[in-house]
Amino acid sequence: MTDRQQYGRAAGVALAATGLVLAALAAPPAASAAATRYEAESATVTLGAVESNHTGHSGTGFVNGDNVVGSSVEFTVNATGAGTAVIGIRYANGTALDRPGDVTVNGAVVAAARSFPSTGTWDDWTTATVTAPVGAGTNRIELTSTSANGLPNLDYLDVDVTAPTTDYQAEDAVLAQAAVATNHTGFTGTGFVDYTNAAGGSVEFTVGAATAGSTALVFRYANAGTADRPLDIAVNGTVVAAGVSFPPTADWNTWATKTVNVDLAAGTNRIRATATGPDGGPNLDRLRVGAGADTTPPSRPGTPACSAIGPNGLTLAWGAATDNVGVSAYDIYEHGNKLAEAPGDTTTRQLTGLSPATTYNLTVIARDAAGNASPASVAIDCTTAPSTDPLPGRPGTPTVSAVTSTGATLKWGASTDDKGVVAYEIRSGSAVLGTVTGTPPATSAAVTGLACDAPFTLTVVAKDTAGGYSPPSAPVSFTTGACTADGGVPGSPATLSGGWTVPWGVYWMPDGKSALVTERDSFKVYTLTTGGTKTQVGTVPNAVTTDGEGGLLGVAVDPNWSTDHYVYFMHTASEGNRIVRMTFNGSSLTGYTVLLQGIQKNRYHNGGRLLFGPDGYLYASTGDAQTSNQAQDKNSLNGKILRLTTDGKPAPGNPFGNYVYSYGHRNPQGLAFDRNGRLWEAEFGDSKRDELNLIKPGANYGWPVCEGTCSTAGMTNPKASWPVNEASPSGIAIVRNVVYMAALRGERMWRIPISGDTENVGTPTSYYVGTYGRLRTVSKVPGQDQLWLTTTNADNNGGAADGADKIFKITIG
Repeated sequence: MTDRQQYGRAAGVALAATGLVLAALAAPPAASAAATRYEAESATVTLGAVESNHTGHSGTGFVNGDNVVGSSVEFTVNATGAGTAVIGIRYANGTALDRPGDVTVNGAVVAAARSFPSTGTWDDWTTATVTAPVGAGTNRIELTSTSANGLPNLDYLDVDVTAPTTDYQAEDAVLAQAAVATNHTGFTGTGFVDYTNAAGGSVEFTVGAATAGSTALVFRYANAGTADRPLDIAVNGTVVAAGVSFPPTADWNTWATKTVNVDLAAGTNRIRATATGPDGGPNLDRLRVGAGADTTPPSRPGTPACSAIGPNGLTLAWGAATDNVGVSAYDIYEHGNKLAEAPGDTTTRQLTGLSPATTYNLTVIARDAAGNASPASVAIDCTTAPSTDPLPGRPGTPTVSAVTSTGATLKWGASTDDKGVVAYEIRSGSAVLGTVTGTPPATSAAVTGLACDAPFTLTVVAKDTAGGYSPPSAPVSFTTGACTADGGVPGSPATLSGGWTVPWGVYWMPDGKSALVTERDSFKVYTLTTGGTKTQVGTVPNAVTTDGEGGLLGVAVDPNWSTDHYVYFMHTASEGNRIVRMTFNGSSLTGYTVLLQGIQKNRYHNGGRLLFGPDGYLYASTGDAQTSNQAQDKNSLNGKILRLTTDGKPAPGNPFGNYVYSYGHRNPQGLAFDRNGRLWEAEFGDSKRDELNLIKPGANYGWPVCEGTCSTAGMTNPKASWPVNEASPSGIAIVRNVVYMAALRGERMWRIPISGDTENVGTPTSYYVGTYGRLRTVSKVPGQDQLWLTTTNADNNGGAADGADKIFKITIG
């Protein structure tokens, strides 16, 4: 269900303060790992009382101060060392009146008449974030009303204390293929470093750390033009963050920051920033080293709203998020794909390049400088206006020639349009098989990747400059040539079972006569026999949805099930995604043991597939939780293939000594082992290319630096890739040395032959294009050349009614 919680909006005001500023105006040093909460009902109250007559507060109550000047709440706050405190003041103000107050630290007024504007109602709470210096040990933080309105209702303080940071000027570092320059303004120190426009240039800082631990590195840089200038960040000779993005700034005089969280050793550390692309690195001003890494994500942005809706664009607005350091950007998603981003100090974005009369499901995610991402906002549907531009004319009837077993050539009559046709799409139903572009686009194309010995009925649609589509051409039908492929080809699907709602995970019991099947949104688990008998055997507790792609996901059966009766699930829970173990006696599920948690969740990109390998260990795919930098962090559980024991420990021999088996993944959902015991994986791309990868321990598969094939050193390229509208892959299975891949957005099943025992694959071909809708999971039937194939047309992308999904049986002939 959609979370309808509303967020209050706190207005920013100028502060007459000494040593204290609003976080949105000047970000403090990097935050420590977690804030300490101090409940108002446990503080010292003057001219006020503890109450609990409104909802939404934490702890046992809140403080309602008297409506007089001088009512106050004093908190006793402990700091392990002197530093800067990020203070989150949670309050509610159910009137239209402002209720300002002085903020003091240890008796000194650091913010005079701090504004606490209306939150709407007394049940609506919001957080005002400020920063101030504190001393080591005990500190007194007091809020005192300065008007006859008194203070707002106060719920708690969240206090996060960091030690002072140390700045290291780039011009004092060791340089290679780089030089000190002063020809731009706004730098600190005596200059900045200008990288040579080539890969390999570096700046190496010598940094001291009093103790070992996680630390935030904040690079100050400038980058004019349109090219990203990524850097590899290495600590003591080991690359700990590969291909970190340093995107363009407004010009060479405009400086921005990029934060990377790393582990430093006690004593001296060498931190090297090396350019990885042909454009070299950005201009680098300094490195600021903080006492602790910022791991606190921003709060959830307020519910978006659409305005100024036209045929090809609209304006999206949302409520501001808060962060302990500061929001650096907002990412705007359409379902699981990023459409645009906006700076962190704005709460609106004009979206352009949209299609007329089309519904877009939009969410907003806040991001801070360290790359921490907030939970996704509430999703809204915005429909663009119909185009006033005349639609293109219907293309002429296609003709077919050069038909082969895997393709054909189509030719059609040109469409006409008042402003010009920019593209033709070749379609099978609603699924796109190919796109032709140009000025004007050609009126013929070879269609490849078709299933052999299969009937096809195709149409052609024209697209104009305004994004309008013509009526489809008259259809043309043909049958591809006879099958000659090694490894067999799939036959026509036969319905095995119906009445499903988003069947997600399928895993076979040892006898091969039945499989466990999970439903994502109901959290129910069923057995399904080869004869089609469906029986619910339980529900996985503690599972929640994300109003997107989270919920009850993968399932796996222990190889020793006949003796231990263990089965495993991956599901979304309140705090994130979990891998859990339950007992299944053949008819019911009991028990519930958490094996691994701390896998971050978000609306999309939750991964979720489970699979036991030939080595007896459990493999799990995790998404990046819409926080792309986690995929490159080898200490993060997100954006990975994990490998663990059946009692939830890292499997022996894992390449980094933790759970991580491979990294650099965006949202992997397909796992399968081939006849040589090698692991294959299918993965959603963002807006360009989906991937089929051959997984090797310790390998980096590139996200977010690479999407599809790229030439970045250290990144492992996919064995095959597709445009996202032709695939968006989920489950995979291997039968007779052929990979079968279920495609959601592509509405087809791909057949990808492995070339013998090599690491290469042959030409992919597609089956059932546009026939059965969104295809989620494909699973090999044990001991048979058969597949089970599930649909998920009842999910939020498919829009079909609950119970509309099916599981098909397919024989490989």
